[in-house]
Amino acid sequence: MKKKNVATIEMCNGPIFKNVLLFAVPIIIGNLMQILFSAADMVIVGNFAGENALAAVGANISFIYLIVNLFVGLSIGANIVTARYYGAQNKEEVEETVHCSVAICLVCGFFLAIMGVAVARVSLELLGTPETVINDAVTYLRICALGFPFTLIFNFIRAIMNAEGDTRFPLTCLILAGGTNIVLDLLFVLTFHLDVPGVALATVLSNGLAAALMTIHLCRKPTAINLQIRNIRFIKSKFFEIIKVGLPAGLQGVAFSISNVIVQNAVNSFGSIVVAGNTAVINLEGFLYQAMYGFYQASGTFVSQNYGAKKYARIKRVLGVCLLCAFVSGFGLSLISIVFRHGVLGFYSQQEAVIAAGVIRILVVFPLYCLCGLNDVLSGAMRGIGYSTVPLIISLLGACVLRVVWIFTVFSVQHTLVVLYLSYPVSWALTFVLHFAAFHAGYKKLRKNESAWYGSS
Repeated sequence: MKKKNVATIEMCNGPIFKNVLLFAVPIIIGNLMQILFSAADMVIVGNFAGENALAAVGANISFIYLIVNLFVGLSIGANIVTARYYGAQNKEEVEETVHCSVAICLVCGFFLAIMGVAVARVSLELLGTPETVINDAVTYLRICALGFPFTLIFNFIRAIMNAEGDTRFPLTCLILAGGTNIVLDLLFVLTFHLDVPGVALATVLSNGLAAALMTIHLCRKPTAINLQIRNIRFIKSKFFEIIKVGLPAGLQGVAFSISNVIVQNAVNSFGSIVVAGNTAVINLEGFLYQAMYGFYQASGTFVSQNYGAKKYARIKRVLGVCLLCAFVSGFGLSLISIVFRHGVLGFYSQQEAVIAAGVIRILVVFPLYCLCGLNDVLSGAMRGIGYSTVPLIISLLGACVLRVVWIFTVFSVQHTLVVLYLSYPVSWALTFVLHFAAFHAGYKKLRKNESAWYGSS
């Protein structure tokens, strides 16, 4: 292995708590910055391009997240497999994983771009996009689709850098790209009056900047994850290792998105006021979730490196630290949100009815919202020791299926918001128990068979 870069974080040695924080905090800041930049993006569109432009952009958000996140989930496979070989100090395997990962992201990115352009109108029509905005919405989606390769390149390379322990450079790229996006939004919308096409073009160009910076940096890395363009290729063994971990992770995200859509449909039955209050709290939840998400990333990466290094005793200590950090950040922010719920919701709406509707979701969901982060940490740790399908099955049964069954049974009998929202903490609690038991069983099996590379999943 080549000498480690000073920007990387030691995962197999040294203080776990300090190193987990050094790893996770830049990820958390970067994700929060993305939320803020996205909000600023919408403010610019809404104020300077008009309501129809805002609606056209908004009509695409859920669909783009659903499709892109499925493929971005594959980057988790790149992260876990790279980290495992990196921890094992196997330079050749690291290099093969890096170049195969980039090959996967390029093919998937161009496939997404072609499909996005081809099925844009059909997809938006199936989603019930209003006729008044569908033409602009189709234009927005088709232009954004051209940037899907950039999105995947950034996420895959970030996953590779994270596997080595470098989370600071991706943060720098996110900040630069986000700032560029806002500047280009203002330029294209205010100066050139491009409205929806201008906003989409700004997104593509800023994502292209981030992808270019990440690629150049990876090509210059003086470590085992150094990228050499001429060596980008598919390697059968690495391809299946990455898919084995990444595909279930991507499907898990899609499953959660679908279950949330079903819950949203139930919320819609209460009218526009409740929908507005629910939307405000969902936006707030985004900040809470990102505060815990960095520790999910840390869990999978740290555990995978230590698994590769065969430091199995350290794995449990890493998991304990990540669970503690996710709990403190998640529960702490949830508690603050509960205490100051009226003031926080006041940022989203001044209507008392909307605030009152949002308060119901906060009081029901937020006390146990930290379980959402704890489940992620446990699933990350399970992927780190080679079990990727198990978290998918648990999430499908414990969260997705349970929520759907809850809506068609309990909620159908007691048609109230409180009962509907209870589907979240109940599903999180059950999923946490299942995840905890599954990790304990997998870890116990690992210690019994320490020569195994992958656990049976």
